[in-house]
Amino acid sequence: MTKNIENPMRQVRIEKVLLSCGAKDKELQKAKKLLEFLSGKKAQIRTSSKRIPDFDVRPGLEVGVRVTLRNKQEIYELIKKLLGAIANTLYDDQISPNHFSFGISEYIDIPGIEYQRDIGIRGLNVTMVFSRAGLRIKLKKIKSAKLPMKQNVSKEEIIKFMEDNFQTKFA
Repeated sequence: MTKNIENPMRQVRIEKVLLSCGAKDKELQKAKKLLEFLSGKKAQIRTSSKRIPDFDVRPGLEVGVRVTLRNKQEIYELIKKLLGAIANTLYDDQISPNHFSFGISEYIDIPGIEYQRDIGIRGLNVTMVFSRAGLRIKLKKIKSAKLPMKQNVSKEEIIKFMEDNFQTKFA
């Protein structure tokens, strides 16, 4: 008798979670404090590479802050809190192959987080990136190779992963 065993190389896993805020000048420091407060990690300031006159953006201007989390235990704890801010509900149009994103309009909506006077009222964006084993082949410098499309994590697989691990509802 042979059992139908799932291939371990096809399992979906969380690669990283990105927290980001866009801001300029004084608001940039508040956004940095917010991300460091939520994640416990040092935030990275991002600069613009393009000129966008409508938004008064020029190359080299500091326009945002981001934090990347890769520790699996930290990710699970933080994502449960952040999904609580949006009532654990995602929409189909927020999901793309290999990742999904959602925004939180005010950080005080996150359960267990209180208002911080030095931060004020700010929102943030959350992006969760998924992958499969074998992604390193594409990223390494020596003997790198292209990956087939079946290596990507589809929308349906992301939905199933989120329903199983985080009890997320989809609308």
